[in-house]
Amino acid sequence: MPIRYSAPGRINLIGEHTDYNAGFALPIALPQRTFVRFDPDSSGGLDVSSALGDAPVRIGLDTAPGDVTGWAAYVAGVVWALRRAGIAAPGGTMTITSDVEIGSGLSSSAALECAVLGALLTAAGVELGGVEQARIAQQAENEYVGAPTGLLDQLASLFGAPRQAMLIDFREVTVSRLRFDPEAAGVALLLIDSRVRHAHAGGEYAARRVSCERAAAELGVATLREVSDPSALGAVRDPVAARRARHVLTENQRVLDCVAAMASSDFSAAGELWTASHASMRDDFEIATPHLDLIVDAAVRAGALGARMTGGGFGGCVIALVPAGRVTAVGEAISREVRDVGYPEPAITRTHAGAGAGPVTAV
Repeated sequence: MPIRYSAPGRINLIGEHTDYNAGFALPIALPQRTFVRFDPDSSGGLDVSSALGDAPVRIGLDTAPGDVTGWAAYVAGVVWALRRAGIAAPGGTMTITSDVEIGSGLSSSAALECAVLGALLTAAGVELGGVEQARIAQQAENEYVGAPTGLLDQLASLFGAPRQAMLIDFREVTVSRLRFDPEAAGVALLLIDSRVRHAHAGGEYAARRVSCERAAAELGVATLREVSDPSALGAVRDPVAARRARHVLTENQRVLDCVAAMASSDFSAAGELWTASHASMRDDFEIATPHLDLIVDAAVRAGALGARMTGGGFGGCVIALVPAGRVTAVGEAISREVRDVGYPEPAITRTHAGAGAGPVTAV
């Protein structure tokens, strides 16, 4: 019998680039998912094809970093990371389909990793906890693919639940679910895809991580989580590293403040925190773009309670909290302003928190 498994993309409500700094983040899983159909066999390899039209790829079960590149490297990386964990992945034929847009900041890579991992673990008859699965998927991305991402995307894909956000503490590596149902309060969550794609394996993402590590080293701490007062950053000699660290410190506090606002369904306060988060990503962390800034500004001017870029940066998506009665007006204003300066027409959808990774039971 074939094994069917799926995993969702994610958006991060707030808490960007805090994961690899042992901080806090607040993601949700999305309704969009990546699906894997796996037919195990006794062969010595994995034949993988994608509905995106890519040619099938043969992955050896003894694969090592550098053997496979492109989209299939994420699959090969999971096979390799499983073997590193002492789990032998079975061979077979795997077909992948997805409605998580690649490069849009919705973590298509983690959705792929977690869906493949779930299917392979099921075939191998091995059960692992969510955090352990997340670490294997992260290792695949970090060490096989070469993208130095944190643990946020994998945890969000694995632990997601309908109408729930996840407060992730990356120092303790714990996930606490809390209610996130803005629709019940008359507020819509808009997902605005700028249609500008990014790639985390590029140097800019890695450079931000290096800056944070440099700031922590100058402060004599293992991670920036150990620093609570931004005024301490005066001891950081490199002004760029100091700005990067200031974003992380202030962003951690915004995550906690956002959790408090959501607990009382104060989406106006949450929206203000989102907008402040975007300003920090723009000015201190420098991962926003003029295109994303325009979308955020247009949304707020048109009546959004708040808006921010979501994801690793340099392209991708914006999210906005919008009173239900203003959804059409805000969407039209964003599209008009974006068109007026010649950017691509954005894709604007109303979205919500979806379920995490799991087997597909319906055929």
